[in-house]
This record gives sequence, C-alpha cells and structure tokens, in this order.
Amino acid sequence: MNRIHRLFCRSDFWAKQLSQRLMPWALNGTSLGTDLLEIGPGPGLATDVLMQRAERVTSIEIDEALAGSLAERMRGSNVEVVHGDATELPFESGRFSAAVCFTMLHHVPSHALQDRLLCEVHRVLAPGAVFAGSDSLSSRFFELLHTFDTLVPVDPAGFGARLEAAGFGGVEVVTARKQFRFRASKPR
Repeated sequence: MNRIHRLFCRSDFWAKQLSQRLMPWALNGTSLGTDLLEIGPGPGLATDVLMQRAERVTSIEIDEALAGSLAERMRGSNVEVVHGDATELPFESGRFSAAVCFTMLHHVPSHALQDRLLCEVHRVLAPGAVFAGSDSLSSRFFELLHTFDTLVPVDPAGFGARLEAAGFGGVEVVTARKQFRFRASKPR
C-alpha cells in the first residue's frame, strides 16, 4: 500500500467506519464460532473488533512489516498473527469455524490469485463454516487512494459465481453505495 493508503487504513475515521458501519453490516447474523480466520488484517483495525467476537482469531498478513507490528500489538491476546500468503494458506484442511476479510480482496494482484485465495479459504474451513466479508466498489476516489498500489477491483456482479466455483454454497452478495458484502458457506 502507498503511504496515504496506509495512513487512511490506520486512521480513527476508518476504525469507526469499520466497527460501527461496515463490519456490523457485513457480519449481521453471522456466527464466527470459536476458531476464526481473518485474511489480510493490514494494521489490524478489524482485528480489534473480531477478537471480541471469537474465542480465537488467526490473522494472516502477507506484508511482513504489518504482520510483525500487528503480532507485537496482539501479543498475549487471543489473536495469533501469521506472516504468509492467503493464496497458499499454511493451515490444515477443515480447521476454521469461519473466515472473514474486509476491503482487502482488491489488493490481491490478479483475478486468478483472488480465485486461488477463495479456494484456499474453502479448503481450510470446516464443513458448514461461513466465509464473510466486504470489499469496495471502484470509484475515482478509490482509484486515487490506490495510486502506485495494487488494485484489482472485484466485480460484485460476478463474485457469487466465483465463490461457487471455489466450492461455496449459500452464496449471497449485496451491493451498497460504495461497497459490497458477501457471505457463503462450505457445504456440510
């Protein structure tokens, strides 16, 4: 992420948007169970909320510096931070009770890798577990925020089919003004 984007993702404004608006909207009625996987926590503002909703949270972050600082901040809590690539998850199949990701899929550098991430999340979820989250819709401001960043927007119109191709069922994709949310589950 570029410097401006990093500052935005650490801001009090974004923390408030996540905790009071985006996450409640994306997770409304979703049970996260006891062993939650968070994909792409970045600086961990969503992690701060998730650690209150699940007994154990495992957050996987590809950026080594972000993973290191989040791990240090979460030391002694119910959160384990793993430095790694979500397109090759280092976890056993069927482990997690749920998985989530918030406004990070567009940072995965290609649609093929995004699809690989979806398949990997499906693999590590227990049967019946939910995958939920959100991402932003493309706009001029969104594109400017990502100048010199990786930006591969996710089209919500086709995202449901991509989740189904990864093996998920019960797919729901809902579009709002600036973002979309999704929910799907691994069949039992």
